[in-house]
Amino acid sequence: MNLAAQILAVLAGLLHVVIFTMESVLFRQPQVHGRFLVRTEELPAVRPWALNQGFYNLFLALGALGGVLAVHIADTATAGAAVALFACGCMLGAALVLLVTDRRMARAAAMQGTLPLLALACAALF
Repeated sequence: MNLAAQILAVLAGLLHVVIFTMESVLFRQPQVHGRFLVRTEELPAVRPWALNQGFYNLFLALGALGGVLAVHIADTATAGAAVALFACGCMLGAALVLLVTDRRMARAAAMQGTLPLLALACAALF
């Protein structure tokens, strides 16, 4: 896994840690849940899925970050690259689902999907 792909995978992982924090820790704040098009009166119904979704994002982040870390351990370099790139592929897939599901979330989908897409492209092209 080349250096550019590693850097982009790490950045994608760190972004998904931020997304986890928004969905699982800060979601009750109006400026946060508003970004997800959720009104305050909907919080009791929406909060459980947001918490769950946040943890999905955290686990994807850990896959990308742990995979890149494993790239630097001699016996696990190939497996580490596979894990990091699989996590990036899942992040990109989730961004595409978000875009197809609700076009109003196009900006969020672009933010969520650009770094993993670039990581995958760098890994494939270089």
